[in-house]
Amino acid sequence: MGIPSSSVSMHLVLLSILTSLCLTSKAAQYRYHFCSNQITFSPNSTYRSNLSHLLSFLSANSTTETGFYNTTAGQTQTPENTVYGLFLCRGDVTTNECRDCVSTATKEIVQLYCPDKKMGVIWYDECVLRYSNRSFFSVMEDKPRTVLWNLLDITERDRFLQLVEKAFSDLVPAAANALSGAKKFATKETKFTESQTLYSLVECTPDLSSFGCNRCLQGAIAKLCKSYDGKRGGRVLSPSCNIRYEVYAFYHVQAQADAPQPKGKGKISMVIAVVIGVTIAASVVLVILLYCFQRRKARKKSNATNEKNSGKSDGLLSYHDASEITNVESLQFDFETIEAATNKFSDDNIIGEGGFGKVYKGVLLEGKEVAVKRFSMKSLQGLEEFKNEVLLIAKLQHKNLVRLLGCGIEGEEKLLVYEFMPNKSLDFFIFDSKRRSQLDWKTCNNIISGIARGLLYLHEDSRLKIIHRDLKPSNVLLDHDMVAKISDFGMARIFCENQNIASTKRVVGT
Repeated sequence: MGIPSSSVSMHLVLLSILTSLCLTSKAAQYRYHFCSNQITFSPNSTYRSNLSHLLSFLSANSTTETGFYNTTAGQTQTPENTVYGLFLCRGDVTTNECRDCVSTATKEIVQLYCPDKKMGVIWYDECVLRYSNRSFFSVMEDKPRTVLWNLLDITERDRFLQLVEKAFSDLVPAAANALSGAKKFATKETKFTESQTLYSLVECTPDLSSFGCNRCLQGAIAKLCKSYDGKRGGRVLSPSCNIRYEVYAFYHVQAQADAPQPKGKGKISMVIAVVIGVTIAASVVLVILLYCFQRRKARKKSNATNEKNSGKSDGLLSYHDASEITNVESLQFDFETIEAATNKFSDDNIIGEGGFGKVYKGVLLEGKEVAVKRFSMKSLQGLEEFKNEVLLIAKLQHKNLVRLLGCGIEGEEKLLVYEFMPNKSLDFFIFDSKRRSQLDWKTCNNIISGIARGLLYLHEDSRLKIIHRDLKPSNVLLDHDMVAKISDFGMARIFCENQNIASTKRVVGT
């Protein structure tokens, strides 16, 4: 007995709507942050109270039509306790996306990234939020300026760069010359090859003058083009403006407006539109189902191959999936920046060493201390660990996990850049009789609790269920306040949500 076509169509439409909701509902994607390490405030200070009020004001006004809002808190008090802040949502995001991003930013900037700093700025894919103890409204500020790169290369790199430069030069006037108070935002799509389209975006805060916006964007373009190294995607983030290009649609592409319908054709057009809409919805659902089926089939095949071949990485993340790598889009440092930060990888800067390579202490241009893991060119295991960490740790955010700031790839060089831990690792204290005395009961309890919270997050609370597989004192780092942070996810393995048991054919980690 056949199923009525109307019932099938209705189910397809409903399924399409549900699928669309699932695809568009996602958390704000963190990209970078910057804090002033020189100016801090105490937890119970007036400034802290004013900052809380400011962030509440910003969150409460995150549904504005323009996606932009600035405000001040504590202006009736002493100048040193006044806080200035703003947010800017990407010009194409929906009101709900803007609200969710700002809500996330107001929490994470004070809880995770700048907990006691008087100045901070944080960037997500969907928005940027900043605050300071000085007024910056309507002032063009392009420092700090940060470049992020897609990890994949492009063919015909010189022709591609020319196309990128041309696209940006066309977009700058459109954004800079927007009417006062309107969004200073512009996008463009340009054909690169038969199968690839270049998507470009520029944006300034609406409170800038035309001259200020133009100057900020031109500086960002010059910075990006100067450090361009054949990547198929990149962006420049600064407090007052940002630019980005990719070969995939990272913003909501506006459809071309249809020409007016001739009179008398309205009903026919409506019928055609309904038929086309249902057909497209059905096609989309079928494509998604086929894609999911193929991915599941490929994943099973890949897992089976990995289990059979004990000489290959057991349970490590696959690095060949280009879409996964593109979506991670970790901050990519150029090799020269890291080389300068570590004094050309001086032996005096070595703070650790393992089978994968060496770890160096580095200082970036803005004075920020970092730890740089330089993978050995001869170590295949090190290469697999590098791939695993880039794809995995970038998706994890917790105060008891070490934070990956970015990576560097140039030729055979593979580098990972982490937040610097001044107190090194737990084994540094355990196996030294003098330093062991610093581990009083309170400190030990805090370290143990921190490790437990980090593991609980990995096992139960993160979006991915992660088993570390290499937890040992040398992989428990300690920050300035002796807060434990789990590190080194090169051997980590992803489990299914309800999976509790797995078997491997080789000994891994501890």
